[in-house]
Amino acid sequence: MHKSVFTLLLLLAPAAFCADRMEFLDNGTLKLGINLDLGGSITYLSKSGSSENLVNSWDWGRQIQQSYYAGPIPFGNPAPQWKGLGWNPIQSGDHFKNRSKILEQRNDGKELYVKNIPMIWPVDNVPAECTFETWITLDANTARVRCRLVNARSDKTQYHPRSQELPAVYTNGKFWKLMTYTGAAPFTGGEVTRIPKLLNPKGGFPWSHWQATECWAALLNDADWGLGFHAPNTYNYVGGFAGKENTGGEKDDPCGYFAPVRNEIIDHNIVYDYSYTLILGSLPEIRALVYKNKHDARPDWNFKTDRQHWTFKHASDTGWPISDSWHLKLEQNDPQLFSTDTGWLATDAPKLFIRAATNAKQPQSRLYWRVHGIDGYSEERVVGFELKNDGQFHTYEIDLAAQPNYTGLITQIRFDPVPAGGEGEYIKLEWVRWRKD
Repeated sequence: MHKSVFTLLLLLAPAAFCADRMEFLDNGTLKLGINLDLGGSITYLSKSGSSENLVNSWDWGRQIQQSYYAGPIPFGNPAPQWKGLGWNPIQSGDHFKNRSKILEQRNDGKELYVKNIPMIWPVDNVPAECTFETWITLDANTARVRCRLVNARSDKTQYHPRSQELPAVYTNGKFWKLMTYTGAAPFTGGEVTRIPKLLNPKGGFPWSHWQATECWAALLNDADWGLGFHAPNTYNYVGGFAGKENTGGEKDDPCGYFAPVRNEIIDHNIVYDYSYTLILGSLPEIRALVYKNKHDARPDWNFKTDRQHWTFKHASDTGWPISDSWHLKLEQNDPQLFSTDTGWLATDAPKLFIRAATNAKQPQSRLYWRVHGIDGYSEERVVGFELKNDGQFHTYEIDLAAQPNYTGLITQIRFDPVPAGGEGEYIKLEWVRWRKD
């Protein structure tokens, strides 16, 4: 190859020419590799003994990796096409091909561990003020992955909640068929759904959004075999396919993508953990394993150490860390608290119990619920009750089953503790759950 041509190709796609430092686990069924030159991101996943890698690494924003979002927007001096991302540390490196730095790694043959300083994706050579940690083990045809963000930002602003990729997952173009379950009767063997490829003639990302009510998704090949993903109690997903379907390999542009997503507040000093399972298999095998590990979807949120993935509007809290209860300031009009997206059957949780302490002049509360297939909240699905305004903890029992429209699959709740707050007013939440004890 002529030197000038080689140089041009190297500049366009340098990842394709790197002598990557890899670490692998192989249990005889599944082989998984992380790239130590890309922050320990997962860049290899195959059947043991196979040379067909499912993971796409066209650029350093792909792979299977940790990625988080917060303000400000824009952050620094971003590449124009990424200015809307804001603060976005990712595990592999940045858009300008600056690699993340490994701080620690080990591989004892049973567990891979890596700790790194990520890069801010949209800007040139800006290490993030945080660390990522990843633990990986194999079990039969699955990889169990645990992730942690330890934040240490000098910017102590509490920014609005952002949708977080937990994690970002990219597959090669041959794994193009995106399958999931989106129905209102989870774990009953109902018909699965294919998420179609979106066309965007005006540009933008060709990704769809959906609620995976069994908490899984899969990218499959023509034979309905491929990569499945399961994260209990994570219901919202984004994903799709970009490029020509059923073409290309790990360093080519066509790719499948999905990410389970949650709205989260990423505090300047937060320690944030989550876990997931990768599954290699056929569609029936993937779903059977998810069913085997079925979670209890009934509401059970304990706020002793964290927000339990809840967010708020027209309110504020005391930030991270959280100790014993979630302390929210009710000093604005119409404060609203939103649960994480969920998916329980109304018949499985006829009552809801709230343990809270309140100091507010207008302690008239309202609890809304959202149901599968209907967007947003409505006055048709709400119940009112009154809090005790003495600053002491009390347990409130809400009889949801007595409400005529409390039916079907419940997908989120919204708790409005007061119609309007004032200076110094607050609520402390200890827990919200389907049972009293």
